[in-house]
Amino acid sequence: MAVARDSAAPSATGFRKIYAFNWGLALLISAVAAIGILMLVSVAGGNFDPWARQQTIRFGLGFLAMVVIAFVPIRFWLFMALPIYLACIGLLVLVELIGVTGMGAQRWIDLGFIRLQPSELTKIGLVMVLAAYYHAIPKSKVSNPLYLIPPLVLIALPMGMVFIQPDLGTALLLGIGGTVVMFIAGVSWWYWGSAIALTVGAGVAVLRSRGTEWQLLKDYQFRRIETFLDPANDPLGAGYHITQSQIALGSGGWAGRGYMQGTQSQLNFLPEKHTDFIFTTFAEEFGVLGGLVLLTFYTLILVFCTISALSNRNRFASLLTLGIGSAFFFYFAVNMGMVMGLLPVVGVPLPLVSYGGSAMFVLMGAFGLVQSAHIHRE
Repeated sequence: MAVARDSAAPSATGFRKIYAFNWGLALLISAVAAIGILMLVSVAGGNFDPWARQQTIRFGLGFLAMVVIAFVPIRFWLFMALPIYLACIGLLVLVELIGVTGMGAQRWIDLGFIRLQPSELTKIGLVMVLAAYYHAIPKSKVSNPLYLIPPLVLIALPMGMVFIQPDLGTALLLGIGGTVVMFIAGVSWWYWGSAIALTVGAGVAVLRSRGTEWQLLKDYQFRRIETFLDPANDPLGAGYHITQSQIALGSGGWAGRGYMQGTQSQLNFLPEKHTDFIFTTFAEEFGVLGGLVLLTFYTLILVFCTISALSNRNRFASLLTLGIGSAFFFYFAVNMGMVMGLLPVVGVPLPLVSYGGSAMFVLMGAFGLVQSAHIHRE
C-alpha cells in the first residue's frame, strides 16, 4: 500500500491536490490579512481608501498566486531556484541604475501599477537557492570548508547590495535567513561559535567607525542605535517614533480602547501608523488580549510549517519550508520588538498586516511554495 501510494505521488491528480491543499493554513493567513485590512480602515479614520482597498485587492491577487504556485510540483521550484535567485540579483542591480528613491533610500523599481521592492523578493529567492544547494550536495559534505564558500557568497552578495541602498534592516534579515538555512542543513556548531565571535567583532568595528573616514553606517543609522538605547534623550526628534509607540502600547491596557478609538493613531501622534507601526495601533485599540490573538495566529502558521517540513522526506522541500517559516518568524518578531522598544527601529513591516504591495505579494508567493512542498511531499 505504501509503495503504491509513493509511486502515485508524483502524478497526483488535481482532485488530490485540492484535497491535500492545507485550507487551515489558508484560513489562518486570511484571518491575519483581515486584521490588517480592518486596521488600515481604522488608521484612515473609518475609510476604505486610501489603503484598505488596495490592500484587499493585493491580498486577493496574492491568494490566487498562492494557489497557483501550490499546485505546481515542488521539483519545478527546485529547478527554478537558481534562476529566481539570479533574477533577484539582476533586479537589485536595476535598483542601483534606475531605482526610485524614497525616505532617503533607493529601494524600489517603479512598474507603474506597483513599486516593486526587489529586496523583499530576494529574501525568498535566497532561501530557495540555499535549500537547492544543500539538497544537491551529500550530507557528509555540509560542514566541509570548501562547501561552505558557495552559500556564504550567495548570502553576502545580496546582503551587500541591499546594505548600500541603504536598508540595514532588510540586509540583516537576509543574513539571518540565510544562516538559519545553513544551520538547519546541519553545518557544524564550531562554525557558529566563530560566526558569533566575528559578529561581535563586526559590531565593535561599526561602533568605532563613527566619525572616521571609514564610517560603516549612515549618521541616521547611528542615531537609531542611540534612540534604541535611550529614546527619552531626544523625545521630539530621533526618539519621537518609539516614544509615541510606547505611549500607545501602554494606553491600550489589557482590553484596548476599542476599534477606531485609539488616541495616538486617530489624532496622528503615531508616525507610519499604516506600515511599520501598525501593530502599535492594533495593540492600542485591542490591548494585550488582541495582541495575543494575533501572536497566536502567527504561531499556528509557524507550527504548520514546522510539522509539514519534519514530515517531508524531500530535503529541498523540507529546507525550503523551514527557511520560509524562519523568515516569517523574524519578520513579525523584529517588527514587534521594534515597536516595543526592544530592538532598534529598522523599518521592517508586520507580515500580512502592514500596508505594502511587494511584501504582500512575496509573502503570499512564499506560502504558495510551502503549500507546494506540502501537497507534493514524499
